[in-house]
Amino acid sequence: MEEITNEIKDFGKQFQIFGKWCVFAILTGVITGFVGVGFVYAVNFVTDYRIAHSWTIFLLPVVGVLIVLMYRACGKEHDKGTNMVITAIRTDEPIMLSTAPLIFISTILTHFAGGSSGREGAALQFGGSLGEALGSLFKFQAKDKKIIIMCGMSGAFSAVFGTPLAAVIFPLEVISVGIMQYSALVPCMFSSLAAHFIAVICGIEGEKFVFSNVPEFHLVNALIIAGLSILFAVVSILFCEMLHKAHHYIRLFILNKILRIIFSGSIIILLTLIFGRAYNGIGMDVISRAVMQGETDSAAFLLKMIFTAVTLSTGFKGGEIVPSFFVGATFGCLCGNLIGFSPSLCAAAGMVGVFCGVTNSPMTSLFIALELFGADGMLYYLITVTITYMLSGYFSLYKSQKIVYSKTEPTYIDKTSGES
Repeated sequence: MEEITNEIKDFGKQFQIFGKWCVFAILTGVITGFVGVGFVYAVNFVTDYRIAHSWTIFLLPVVGVLIVLMYRACGKEHDKGTNMVITAIRTDEPIMLSTAPLIFISTILTHFAGGSSGREGAALQFGGSLGEALGSLFKFQAKDKKIIIMCGMSGAFSAVFGTPLAAVIFPLEVISVGIMQYSALVPCMFSSLAAHFIAVICGIEGEKFVFSNVPEFHLVNALIIAGLSILFAVVSILFCEMLHKAHHYIRLFILNKILRIIFSGSIIILLTLIFGRAYNGIGMDVISRAVMQGETDSAAFLLKMIFTAVTLSTGFKGGEIVPSFFVGATFGCLCGNLIGFSPSLCAAAGMVGVFCGVTNSPMTSLFIALELFGADGMLYYLITVTITYMLSGYFSLYKSQKIVYSKTEPTYIDKTSGES
């Protein structure tokens, strides 16, 4: 009888925790959902304005100086971006509430003037910042505060990118490679779905690239995708290294932050005048053309890496996730055209493969493939994701990402990304 009583008490405690997270995770999702909706509308507005008014590119150095001064005025000159959010979850390091408006405004300014960056990295930052603020407001203990930060990340990612399934898994998976924070699974689910409902109600729908000409799955086709996946892993390593090396060397040779961002803004202007405006901003139209029509320029993937590395290495804001989609989609499409095998499928596989390689997040990558491309090609995406995850090594967009377990054997290694 005592054993039954204890089991009832344990269930009661579990249900109490469940109820708590029903309330606070949904609240987090609603808040980050509304902020995410505002963010998407703002980015779309300035993007449309920039496309209609090509002269805005010449404001990039001015916008860069403004961003530096904003962060300096708020005491965040040494802002670490998404790395700060990852570190906050693994440690007790706080995220200042000022992060949310700063990343919100600075990302909009970056897109207005034509910097090459994404939206989702910014969403992770303002989502994590709002989650931290809610945790502090309700006096959460440190362990619960980590969970609500992940809720904020899920909610913001879901609202901004429109992939609620992937948004649930990404914060659980990206923090520590090799393990998942399942204690946050239910809270992140509630937050992601709440934010998704808010986004849908407000007219924000996620991107969809469903195409009908998926080749039949058989051995030869599977081997083709497997071979291409090796290349996707190499491209993901190249992208990570290009971003980190640009960050290191530009800071090494130009010490003054204002001069540094003026320099990079001027380089982007020059590159835009030479290669056109396809590589400014998000570039979702280029991604769509690669996946839906199987068309791309041969150097598109490399140029996007260069534009993005120059943009994000000196203080312009945004994120690296959508640029990784751009790089993967255009490289995959190029490979498909070269070998004569379904450029659309190769673009889709490249998109999720490079994303997986740069974030070390295979489960998130599979959910993104399902939500963006539908279920028809999932066996191909499974091959791509698993191979690129293993062969991309321990490189990452996020230097604070912890590699807990080896990718090649069941061994605890506990090192940060990029270490040999």
